[in-house]
Amino acid sequence: MGMAVGNDALFVAVGAVPGAWLRFRVVNHFEPMLPRKHWGTFGVNLIACFALGLLVSLEASCGAAGHRTLLLLGTGFLGSFSTFSTWVAELRETLRLHQRREAFLLCGGSVLGGLLAMTAGLALGTS
Repeated sequence: MGMAVGNDALFVAVGAVPGAWLRFRVVNHFEPMLPRKHWGTFGVNLIACFALGLLVSLEASCGAAGHRTLLLLGTGFLGSFSTFSTWVAELRETLRLHQRREAFLLCGGSVLGGLLAMTAGLALGTS
């Protein structure tokens, strides 16, 4: 049991580094083109929701390799590519600046958009 947990943690760790690096690159690349930096975070979070839905739907058909792939890409890569804590910090900053409409769009769009993106990924993976 201990060896499996260690291997699982290794898969997550190996996936996390490139995920965090790519998020940093994507958000910073699009920052000059967006009205606010938080829309870059919003975009990577939606992409991650879609990709996670796709991975989850495909995992069952891949056997043991599916579990390792989900750890590597789902938990590791997409877990660090998307970021809940940054989203919350950016949402708080938007509220602090009294930009309530923007905060409402960011919050509602993230939750509803994330659910729709995840559902689309699940649907694509099961079709």
